[in-house]
Amino acid sequence: MKLNKLTATFGRLDHAELIPGPGLTLIEAPNEGGKSTWCAFLRAMFYGFPPRDRDKAGYIAEKNRWQPWSGAPMEGSVDLTWQGRELTLYRGPKGSVPWGAFSAVWTATREPVGFLTAENCGEALLGVSREVFERTAFVGQGNAALSPSGDLEKRIAALATSGEEEVSFSQVERRLKDWLNRRRSNSRNGLIPRLEAELEEVADTQARQAGLLRRAQAAQQEKEALEIQKARLEGQLQTLGDAHRAEQAQRRRQAQDDADRARTAWEEARRTAEGLPAADALRRAQGDLSYANTLTSSIRQADRAIPIARQAAEEARSAAAADPFFSGQDPTQAAAKAQADHDEAERLMKHRPTALALLGAPVGAVLGMVLGRSLKGAPVSVSSLLLLLLGAFLGWGLVALPMSLLRSRRRKRAQKILERYQAEDAEGILSRAADYGEKVSAAQEAQRQAQAAEEERDRLAAQKLELTGRLLHLVHAFAPEVTDLFGVSAALSRALQQGERCRLAEARLAAAEQLLAALPAVEAPSSVPASLPDEDAAALAARLSAVTGELNRVSDDAARLRGELSSVGDPSELSARRDALTEELTRRRGEFDALTAALDSLRQADSLLRERFSPAVNRRAGEYLAALTGGRYDRAALTRQFQALAQEAGAPAPRQDLVLSGGTAQQLYLAVRLAMCDLALPQEEPCPILLDDALDAFDDDRANLALDCLLSAAKTRQILLFSCHGREAARLGVLGEAAVISV
Repeated sequence: MKLNKLTATFGRLDHAELIPGPGLTLIEAPNEGGKSTWCAFLRAMFYGFPPRDRDKAGYIAEKNRWQPWSGAPMEGSVDLTWQGRELTLYRGPKGSVPWGAFSAVWTATREPVGFLTAENCGEALLGVSREVFERTAFVGQGNAALSPSGDLEKRIAALATSGEEEVSFSQVERRLKDWLNRRRSNSRNGLIPRLEAELEEVADTQARQAGLLRRAQAAQQEKEALEIQKARLEGQLQTLGDAHRAEQAQRRRQAQDDADRARTAWEEARRTAEGLPAADALRRAQGDLSYANTLTSSIRQADRAIPIARQAAEEARSAAAADPFFSGQDPTQAAAKAQADHDEAERLMKHRPTALALLGAPVGAVLGMVLGRSLKGAPVSVSSLLLLLLGAFLGWGLVALPMSLLRSRRRKRAQKILERYQAEDAEGILSRAADYGEKVSAAQEAQRQAQAAEEERDRLAAQKLELTGRLLHLVHAFAPEVTDLFGVSAALSRALQQGERCRLAEARLAAAEQLLAALPAVEAPSSVPASLPDEDAAALAARLSAVTGELNRVSDDAARLRGELSSVGDPSELSARRDALTEELTRRRGEFDALTAALDSLRQADSLLRERFSPAVNRRAGEYLAALTGGRYDRAALTRQFQALAQEAGAPAPRQDLVLSGGTAQQLYLAVRLAMCDLALPQEEPCPILLDDALDAFDDDRANLALDCLLSAAKTRQILLFSCHGREAARLGVLGEAAVISV
């Protein structure tokens, strides 16, 4: 088969075209240039998308991962040559299904290729399933290693036996192991351990059934004994109950008689107290009466206080009128006159020397000096000094003498003012005025108090009169003969006593009725027991309660044991179940032995098949590995778990891929895949090989060796090599044996 033209709107590709050459074609593109997208596109065109592929954490389903970036519908076509004829494949959207439309037509006539469908397209054209294709001819980026595959095993088995691709050793082995595990996976799981456990459980159940039966019989006997004891205690309690009911009936009859007598007494007291005011009103009236008596006492005190207050007011008024200095004057006027006389006395008493008196001495001294010079006609001497002093004294006397006379007259005038008030000094005048003001105020206050005493006496008398009238009005309703407060007091006392008797009778009636209501109305037994049990009711009730509790426990145990016996089943059924389980266990053990033998035979057959096929695969893979590594590694092998091994030339043992360098491991798996393509894929219509950056981990020398190897393989099949490096293009350009496409 040969790919002629690819057209894709897929992932980052938007109506992109790719026309590969017939042999090896190198498609060179940078990172994110669409290399992996072209590979995924071709796989999707042949096999579609996995139907159960779903998005999950860290993974995007292929149908969602490769949605066109441009937003256009996902679609594409492939023109190819198959068995000498050209045909065109198309996939695109169908309704809401992004890759649901499929068509395959012969390119020349556009006639449908009837045997191709969306489901079988890849397997029909390439000759292998998707699993085999992905593990042989499709080398994804960084995914050259092989993984176990049932389809690939089937393919190898078919090639080794020239049979059909319907049987895989691993699948058959897994199924046989599953059957073995169903019978005995370990000591606890599987049909055989389960049957053994069921047999043991049946035996335990039978033993348990016998024990339950013995315990149930013992519980039933204990229950019957407790029921007899309970009936005896209940009879004794019934006897005590009859005696108690007889006593209660007697107590109720007595209570009924007491209630009848209390009702009669209450009705009589109620008739006596009928028409009386309420007790609260009577008590308030007694309070008013007490207050009226208090008013009477207060009026007597007021009558005694009024003459005293009047006398005190008269004495205070007389004292003010007899004042020798300000009699008949208003206190304000008296204070003004006293203040004026005080100021005048102060002014006359405070006389100071004038400036003229002070100048008398120096003026006299000057005159004496002048006189002395005129008499002597000579400079100042002792005699002139004496004249000077004499003149000064005479000058002072001439000035001070008149001033002294004036001061004496002023003092006499001030003394007259003080004598008028009989005062020692000027302040005494103000004291006389203050005394007069206090006398006038005292007289006014005494007069006010006398007037207040008279008004208070009148108020008390009016209040007593009003209160007396209110009390007489209240009492006349039930004692019209009362005329004074003494009669009111007696009437109120009688009314309160009558009301209190009525209330006491009512309280006694309520207590008797309450006691009657508290006593149950029981029917007296027809006969009172002649003798009573030795124990009281409390002790009998306690014993009955204990017996009842024990009886309930035993009854519950008996019921539980019967239930357990019922749940265990019938003894005959258990015996039949044990026989059936024994027979089933024997059969299952036989099956287990047969399956063990079949599994051993299968493994021997698989070993024979691998002995026939593995040497060819290993030999061909070793040839490719020697070509890829320049002869350093000349042997390769593939284990049953599809793990590749490589052996250096001359080395005693092969090495696992895990201990090889990354590049060598990639070369090992590329060699194995190329060998698989040669041996496991159909050779009549060779399947194209897709290599996505398969040489990325190779050094330059081994990359050149790999290109030579691929050129050799491309002589029989088409190979598409995608790369992001320029070295492959440079090498192939020198060789000139391959098509190079730059994207």
